[in-house]
Amino acid sequence: IKAAMAEKNKPSLIIIKTHIGYGSPKQDTGAAHGEPLGMEAVKETKKKLNWPLEPPFYIPEQSLTHFRQAQERGAKLERDWRDLFDKYRKTYPDLSVKFEQAVHGKLPQGWSSEIPLFKPEDGAIATRNASGKIMNVIAKALPNFIGGSADLSPSTMTTLNDYEDFGTENPSGRNIHFGVREHAMGAIVNGMSLHGGIIPYGSTFLIFSDYMRPAIRMAALMQTHSIFVFTHDSIGLGEDGPTHQPIEQLSSLRAIPGLTVIRPADANETAAAWKLAIELHGPMALVLTRQKLPILDPQKYPITEGVAKGGYVLIDAEAGQPDIILIATGSEVHLIIAARDQLITHGIKTRVVSMPSWELFDKQSSEWKEKILLPHMPKLAVEAGSPKGWREYVGDTGDVIGLNRFGASAPGTTVMEKLGLNVDNVVKRSITLVRRN
Repeated sequence: IKAAMAEKNKPSLIIIKTHIGYGSPKQDTGAAHGEPLGMEAVKETKKKLNWPLEPPFYIPEQSLTHFRQAQERGAKLERDWRDLFDKYRKTYPDLSVKFEQAVHGKLPQGWSSEIPLFKPEDGAIATRNASGKIMNVIAKALPNFIGGSADLSPSTMTTLNDYEDFGTENPSGRNIHFGVREHAMGAIVNGMSLHGGIIPYGSTFLIFSDYMRPAIRMAALMQTHSIFVFTHDSIGLGEDGPTHQPIEQLSSLRAIPGLTVIRPADANETAAAWKLAIELHGPMALVLTRQKLPILDPQKYPITEGVAKGGYVLIDAEAGQPDIILIATGSEVHLIIAARDQLITHGIKTRVVSMPSWELFDKQSSEWKEKILLPHMPKLAVEAGSPKGWREYVGDTGDVIGLNRFGASAPGTTVMEKLGLNVDNVVKRSITLVRRN
């Protein structure tokens, strides 16, 4: 250990040969790992190790003294820290307030006031690009907002532009280069979240969430304030091909208890999603597009409130009850909007529902959910991923357009068209559904 500590120019690997269950009758067997020793084996082990047989839980006086002294040392360190921080508070009152806010998980007043509203006339924008703009605004308001990517920042758009890279030579940097190691990145983000006030994020492509699933699961178990940014969210990314086009990843993430998944439909839903990611304590996965999407008018639609509820009526039938409800997430919201316009020409009144987050929607009251999804009304869900799980929202009499196969290598619009994620297919399936019901 001392030699490793003395080595300054390269990593050191210390290999220690061990025996599992050392000293016990089960030494060097799988049983030492997977089974209790049992009372007799415990006695045999104590004999082998020259340990007193009585009392059953023998604590040597030397150990007891050591830990009691550690308790006393800890109490003194705590007093010294409080005295030091009292002096700091008097010398730097503004900084001390920011520090205490961060440590206690409190957000400064007005922190989100500069998050941009995007206008339709601004032109289409990928939600990953909108996310990057939003993150840089958040970084200015929250000095404890820190993170990076698994070597994909130019693609995930997660660089904080006005800040330097974190490293041993620059511990005040806020951009972390995690390297191509998604699981380690997720674990580090979780650790940062537990370390006194940091709001951390890590990012990669949605397909690579598989590599970091154990870390995401641990975030959900511990309810850490970990933010996972996933881009390239569907077959819409196109030419990268089926190896990079996620199919089952959305439903896989939604299956993790305690993880909130949000797949926003445009830049303004992305802004609302980021606000929730900062304010809600618990892990969150933001799922974003590479392809550009039209902007939903924030003056026309209740986007911020709707995203917070997980699902909302984006466009309702023009007169009376709708004949069908179309539901979608992400880029497919724009597909069902276009399909609605076509269905009007067929005399079919249509409600369009954006449902960016199942988890947030499921937390709403029964009254709210029924108000949005109208029981006994025909429903069609559209999502560029596995259709598993959508039956809960469309019911037995509803329909789902999804993907039960892998994608293909072609331009994103071509892949979408060929695999049934197109207006004609949504219209056709909607008409069939209305007639059947």
